[in-house]
This record gives sequence, C-alpha cells and structure tokens, in this order.
Amino acid sequence: MLELVIAFTVGLLILYVFFKLVSIPFKFLKWFITNSLVGAFCLWVVTLFGVPVKINIVSALVAGTLGLPGVLLVIAYTYL
Repeated sequence: MLELVIAFTVGLLILYVFFKLVSIPFKFLKWFITNSLVGAFCLWVVTLFGVPVKINIVSALVAGTLGLPGVLLVIAYTYL
C-alpha cells in the first residue's frame, strides 16, 4: 500500500512539473499578443492625429514591446 501512495505522489509531482514547464511558453505568448494589440491601438491613435503610420505586424510588435519609445521609433521610421 505504501508503494502505491509513493508512486501516486511521484506521478502527481511529475505532472505538476510538466504542466509548469508547458505553461511558461503560453504566458510568454499571451504577453506577446497583448502587447502587440496595445501597440497597434497606440499606432491607430497616432494615425487619428494625422501622422501617416502604416500599421502592420512589425510596427505593432515594436510599439507593443517597447511601449511609448517604440511608438516614437515607428513614427521616426515613417519620416525617414
């Protein structure tokens, strides 16, 4: 009976570690997608003020990842 309890405990521990390792990329992916959407929204707001910024996946990623400096970087790149 003790062997069964130990095996069950070890199995649960292995499952816990496995799901912790698998959940890390999903957290990063969620952060990446959220920041990209926020960056695209910020660029859209900038276009409302008359700045001709093209919103694509790269500019949204730059703006989302870097925040306000990223938005300014995309605007500066537009005028190059």
